Amino acid sequence: MEGKEKNKTGLSIERKDRENSKQLVGRFFRHLRQSGIMRQAKGSIYRKRPLSRASKIKAALRRNELRRIHEKEEKMGKIS
Repeated sequence: MEGKEKNKTGLSIERKDRENSKQLVGRFFRHLRQSGIMRQAKGSIYRKRPLSRASKIKAALRRNELRRIHEKEEKMGKIS
């Protein structure tokens, strides 16, 4: 493949004279790393969804219940 290599990120690398394909690929990946595109793509894979209202309420009720149990056990002397 001679000429410009383009992908949907807009990153383009031109093949230099007397440059073999291994060097071209290495140069492409170096530019890709430096641009931060890979970091952004990998970060979006593991992105957590925001909690729904129902799950927020459920988590709050659980925290209150655990807090109540902890305080009760602390009063009874089971926890110091």
